[in-house]
Amino acid sequence: MTYTLTGFENTVAVVTGGGRMRSIGRPIAVELARAGCDIVLTGTGRPPERYPDDEKAVGWRDIESVADEVRAQGRKALALVSDVSDPKAVERLVEQVYAEFGRCDFVINNAGAARGEDRVPVIELAVDAWMTVINVNLNGTFLMSRAFGRRMVAEGKGGAIINISSIAGRMMAANTAAYSASKAGIHALTCAMAKELGPSRIRVNAICPGLIDTSRMDGMRDTWDRVVSAIPLRVAGTGEQIAAAAVYLCSDQGAWTTGELMTVDGGQVSMA
Repeated sequence: MTYTLTGFENTVAVVTGGGRMRSIGRPIAVELARAGCDIVLTGTGRPPERYPDDEKAVGWRDIESVADEVRAQGRKALALVSDVSDPKAVERLVEQVYAEFGRCDFVINNAGAARGEDRVPVIELAVDAWMTVINVNLNGTFLMSRAFGRRMVAEGKGGAIINISSIAGRMMAANTAAYSASKAGIHALTCAMAKELGPSRIRVNAICPGLIDTSRMDGMRDTWDRVVSAIPLRVAGTGEQIAAAAVYLCSDQGAWTTGELMTVDGGQVSMA
């Protein structure tokens, strides 16, 4: 028997951070399109010289390439360069989405700061590095949820906000203070908003991935096998597996799920 998730007819989803080829955002956008959503994709407009080698090799075009994949599913796609950490940019994004589609049903807050100089002990952590991570990961999620949440409440049609978090917000490992704090903050934001927006039938959930095999992880390939061996299932996750959780949380079948911090990590948190 084939089981089909429903609730996607005539809907629009906004997916931030959706331009990387090996990622979480791309499969979320494609799978929501496959389910029936029209898609708005955002990215930072990173220059081609910053693309990984595999993206350069295939002539990748960031959010425009993902938009083409959405259209191949028979859905509409709008690709917009935007900065989730900039309040004015977020407000412009809201206006662009509603001008183009007249509605927004699902918001997937996937944009995240790149792994970088923040992965050091707190006493060595530069203020700028801390602020970059907090501004993109936590403040960006807040700004998007606030701006789109207001319009969704006013529209009165319900909907869903999904925040892509991390098990880091629960495990809080050494040398990850900025990242872990940003994700723990997302957990608090998610649960508070779920209570606030529930009466408007807007569900707010977070997905907490473990180790996902994306281009963001390329800098840790020298320790990859050791890290994977610590996962009970002995395999890293995929963006498609996170996308499956996101589609469920947006569906009619997920309509009674809100305030959830859904861990998808191969069992890693269960060992903490």
